[in-house]
Amino acid sequence: MKLDPAFLTHETRGEHYIISTGGTKFSGIIKNNETAAFIVECLKADTTESAITDKLMAEYSGAARSEVESDVAEIIGKLRSIGAIIE
Repeated sequence: MKLDPAFLTHETRGEHYIISTGGTKFSGIIKNNETAAFIVECLKADTTESAITDKLMAEYSGAARSEVESDVAEIIGKLRSIGAIIE
């Protein structure tokens, strides 16, 4: 899976955004927190939820794997719901 190229990412002043372009079922801008922005960056290349979880675990020590897996699944679920994920 990966981020649909019809969704652009942007960072300004430490704020992270996903912006939909024409031809998507979602029309708007999403503001991401640091974790969601990290996940979106991972999704710029073809990947899996497990691989994203592994990268987050390596980046942020001290987090429980089950909690990270849950966060990854939740964010990816939200991205799927707006059509931002290509399977």
